[in-house]
This record gives sequence, structure tokens and C-alpha cells, in this order.
Amino acid sequence: MNMTPAVERFVQHWGEMGPRWGVNRSVAQVHALLYLAPEPVPAEDIAEALGIARSNVSMCLKELQGWGIIRVTRNRGDRRDHFASLQDVWELFRVVLDERKKREVDPTLQVLRECLELADKGRGATNEIVATRLRAMSGFFDTASAWYHHVRALPLPALKAFLKTGAKLRGWLARS
Repeated sequence: MNMTPAVERFVQHWGEMGPRWGVNRSVAQVHALLYLAPEPVPAEDIAEALGIARSNVSMCLKELQGWGIIRVTRNRGDRRDHFASLQDVWELFRVVLDERKKREVDPTLQVLRECLELADKGRGATNEIVATRLRAMSGFFDTASAWYHHVRALPLPALKAFLKTGAKLRGWLARS
């Protein structure tokens, strides 16, 4: 992998952004490198390009595979695994959103439902306040989750068109 100034800058920035998104810095850097790579890259080359330990690269690759945003390939005559990122940025972010929903929103919805059951079983003014607030939070997450499923069902070209019309939609809704 040729670490041009543009590649270095992007990898550095993506690594800085990773912790803000809840992702380890090295994981974000490995992803950035693979995203920009013109062809699949073996783990040894990733470690060398980023100046990080091979064992750290292995952990990063496993995490990125768990997210579903990189894949393993083999080159003919080379016994090593090579790694490549999804290249379509729309599909990449769609996969990340799917994973974030599965890992963050779905468990929160489950806990909210459990908490609502517990609050509804209790008596007293405090339990009624708690139940009211939990219902509001649960309603918000249910609505957001339903919206996500509607948008997620759109074919990619329709999703792009939908998102690009945001300003027009905002103007239309403001008049309503």
C-alpha cells in the first residue's frame, strides 16, 4: 500500500474520528487504509503501513469482519489472507447503520420494554412518573426503529434520492 500524503491524512483523520464513533483508533485506521487500497491487502502490509503490531492488526480485522465491512480474499499462489473494504460508500454506511441498530437500538428497546413491565407492576406516584417517561422513551425508539425499517427497505437508488431531497422535504414540512 502506497502511503501517499492523501492516504496518510485520511487514515490519520479516520483514526481520530474512530473513538468519537465508539470505535478503537487502530480499527478505524485499518478500515481507512483498506477503504483506500486499490486492491486487497495482507495483514503484514497493513501492520507495516500503519506501524502497528501484527497482533493488533489481527484483532482489528476480526472486528471489522464482525461489522461486515471488510471481506477476506485469496490471491492465486499466495497463501496469505488479503483484506478488502466495501467500496460503495452508501452500502458501507448502510451496513454500519444495520450493525449499530442491532448492537445499540435493539437491546435498548428490549430493556425499555422490561423496565415498563416492572414500572407498571409498581404502585405509587413515583412509579407512574417513571412509567410515563419510559413509555415516552420507548415510543420514541419504536418510532425511530420503524422509520429505520421503512428507509432500509428502499433500494439504494431510491434511498440516495430520498436523502438528497432533504432540504425540499424540510421546506414542505415547515409549510404544513
